[in-house]
Amino acid sequence: MAPELPETLREVAERAANVLAPEANVFEDTDAAGFRDALTQALRSSLRHPVTPVRAGVHLTTDLVKIPVVASLRWLGRTPQPPVDVDPKDRRFAAAAWDANPVFYSIRLAYLASARFARDVVGSASMEADAARKAMMALDLIIDAVAPTNFLPTNPAALQRAFDTAGSSLIKGARNFVGDVRHNGGKPSQVDSSGFTLGENLACTPSKVVYRNDLMELLQYEPQTPQVHAAPLLCSPPWINKYYIMDLAPGRSFIEWAVQHGRTVFAISYKNPSADMYDTTMDDYLVDGPQTALDVIEEITGADTIDIVGLCLGGAMTAITASYLTQDGDSRIGTLTLLNTMLDYAEPGALGAFTDRRTVDRLEKKMLKEGKLEGETMAGTFDILRANDLIFNYVVSNWLMGRPPPAFDILAWNADSTRMPAAMHAFYLRNFYVENNLAGGTMQIAGKTIDLSVIKNSSYVVSAINDHIVPWESAYKSVGLVSGPVRFVLGSGGHIAGIVSPPGPKAWHLVSEDELTPPTSGAEWRGTAERRVGSWWEDWTVWSEAHSGPLQAPPPMGSATHPVLGEGPGGYVHT
Repeated sequence: MAPELPETLREVAERAANVLAPEANVFEDTDAAGFRDALTQALRSSLRHPVTPVRAGVHLTTDLVKIPVVASLRWLGRTPQPPVDVDPKDRRFAAAAWDANPVFYSIRLAYLASARFARDVVGSASMEADAARKAMMALDLIIDAVAPTNFLPTNPAALQRAFDTAGSSLIKGARNFVGDVRHNGGKPSQVDSSGFTLGENLACTPSKVVYRNDLMELLQYEPQTPQVHAAPLLCSPPWINKYYIMDLAPGRSFIEWAVQHGRTVFAISYKNPSADMYDTTMDDYLVDGPQTALDVIEEITGADTIDIVGLCLGGAMTAITASYLTQDGDSRIGTLTLLNTMLDYAEPGALGAFTDRRTVDRLEKKMLKEGKLEGETMAGTFDILRANDLIFNYVVSNWLMGRPPPAFDILAWNADSTRMPAAMHAFYLRNFYVENNLAGGTMQIAGKTIDLSVIKNSSYVVSAINDHIVPWESAYKSVGLVSGPVRFVLGSGGHIAGIVSPPGPKAWHLVSEDELTPPTSGAEWRGTAERRVGSWWEDWTVWSEAHSGPLQAPPPMGSATHPVLGEGPGGYVHT
């Protein structure tokens, strides 16, 4: 199990986990995306049309004049209306001093008033929608960076902690800062990974490696029930992160849950590509990944039907594989489970700011030159999109408060980054995000045009209500792209925390029983869905048992053709 965190730190870690994602690691930096140019363009446009900026400046001046008066009246026990709205849910200003102390109260209001002024000015610029969105995102980053909570003299909670600890918190914070400068590229550390070890408390559901090629290892999990369902289950993870988010930790592992509920589970563990794999294509990932895995599973188990569970990009590959094999007359695939997966990229959410054609052109040139895209380089981009949760929260906690970063399994997994082969990644960005060829039925992979409508399998599609990477409304569009019955489930949490969703008192999900004629839009579906207490894991288990065949004795671990090569979690997960 993951080490226990204090409740407040666990909540912060969960909030960060809600916006971490495999697809978050696909872009390089904000300059490549043109954020700086967009903000410059917005400011120039505002200067050419100064009516709104001047009006906003007058408003700001009025606010700044009112703030000391309002703060003084509050100090005297009055309750005047502040000149700018204050969000009581903003955790940055949770310390009592931000309301009780007139100086800090004034600082807070001045910051909020200045932020409103800046947003009014940039928001008034006349420019294209994509550029306007990038300009506002760049401005939001600046506004987040200059928040008074990020600086010791204007953070009352940090000052109080320094007083309470006789200054030791400042010494510890300075040590944390120096360590991050030396070992973490100057960014505050998000997690203490020292207490996590693969095979011991992460990726530790008992398994064996039963196949290996140049791209992936195939793990077979040891049975934990006297009988198993006839149809084996293949877990298809994204290759943009390590596979073990599906087998995170005891009690928090979807794979462990499936094994304990009578499934024979196999999982793909992709190799972390090096520069010499620059020409590895999406075709290779299809043929040497899920298609080969199905061949091995069929040989080991003798099963006629194999179910697949795919996560995010691994879910897209699951649908692609099903379409590809169906067109080839191969009917081995049984049910499909798509977890936080997007098949229609027309509305890709926050990552849309990084997937315009110009940005992808720039990134493609860089990747083709270097042969790969480094995981460490990629990981910073999404941090910027959720800077308060993923950067400045740790600036305050680690550097100002002198606290160690939390030990949290999801964040430890996220820090275990991977690289991307240039050829495959360029194809992915262009065909999925830029041109949306998968939903359009024009994507060419391994000699076939991928037509999702040929998929008549029963499907279970899961999304998370707070998913910023795969907006649940976009995930719902998958219902209309395949032809078989679909059970769509909307769960709690975000992109990753919504998948690591063991049963518990806070878990809930929305579901509709109409799988044959679901509504055409997500909004319409939500109006008919029923809210239920419990994790979607439990709902999936009931659905899965109805489709996975009768119970029988577990198959052997490996076979003469595909003998056991070693203990799980294997070698590729360490690359």
